[in-house]
Amino acid sequence: MASSSPCQIFLVFVMVTLVTSLIPSNALLTPHFYDNVCPQALPTIKSVVLHAILREKRIGASLLRLHFHDCFVNGCDGSVLLDDTPNFTGEKTALPNINSIRGFSVVDEIKAAVDKVCKGPVVSCADILATAARDSVAILGGPQFFYNVLLGRRDARTASKAAANANLPSPTFNFSQLISNFKSQGLNVKDLVALSGGHTIGFARCTTFRNRIYNETNIDPIFAASLRKTCPRNGGDNNLTPLDFTPTRVENTYYRDLLYKRGVLHSDQQLFKGQGSESDKLVQLYSKNTFAFASDFKTSLIKMGNIKPLTGRQGEIRLNCRRVR
Repeated sequence: MASSSPCQIFLVFVMVTLVTSLIPSNALLTPHFYDNVCPQALPTIKSVVLHAILREKRIGASLLRLHFHDCFVNGCDGSVLLDDTPNFTGEKTALPNINSIRGFSVVDEIKAAVDKVCKGPVVSCADILATAARDSVAILGGPQFFYNVLLGRRDARTASKAAANANLPSPTFNFSQLISNFKSQGLNVKDLVALSGGHTIGFARCTTFRNRIYNETNIDPIFAASLRKTCPRNGGDNNLTPLDFTPTRVENTYYRDLLYKRGVLHSDQQLFKGQGSESDKLVQLYSKNTFAFASDFKTSLIKMGNIKPLTGRQGEIRLNCRRVR
């Protein structure tokens, strides 16, 4: 085979450079990102999520939490999924994540199914988290909680345990700390109250609410007594209690509980103090109007999902959500 001349090599280089320069390095997310490259991607994700929830309804809350814990640490980039290796420390062992986030095997299942139907690694792990969160909410909450998830994220090649420890809100945060934490992510009071509604599904570990039920006064005493049966003063750290009375349905019971001082976590009850604040008014609104909650919840989820995504040529599309290429 004849070798290429220097002139031919130069022309190829110029053409590649020109084409590459046309690819946006920081493209906007769009709900239509996979419409042409893999139209079966989103239906496939929904199918796997549905079967996972049928196996275990709690997994819907876990998938929603994964998306939240991903986005609050250096943006929605799939970094929360990376496993530790001898030469790499991920975010899974950060204090807010350890014994808290789960559902990684379902993400692996989704990734395998999507790559199969797309005939290759087309869909990012970050987009899988965003879509699985949306599907979980819609499956457990019904059509009013469906929204068009924005897509086009790429996956990070790095993770930060330190950032996870610093940026994820604690269940012991007071209101000013919550406001500051959400503001640092570009989120406001309405986003804080609406996104906290994610606690309409799922469970809390005893260690996250023990101090509240034994030492705090802004809690219904009968409610506190009922929680003490699950969470003793000593031991039982991993015993679980539902975050509201309907832990497998997305609806507004969570907010009604706050009106009667039945928030499980200290940070939950901080949203309602009965002092007429913006937060108080939103809790009252959502407690009475599921449609208002659904509308604001979806809007805030979309806003959260747009926190510093990697797009264009940034990052990568992982072959395995647990490790970089």
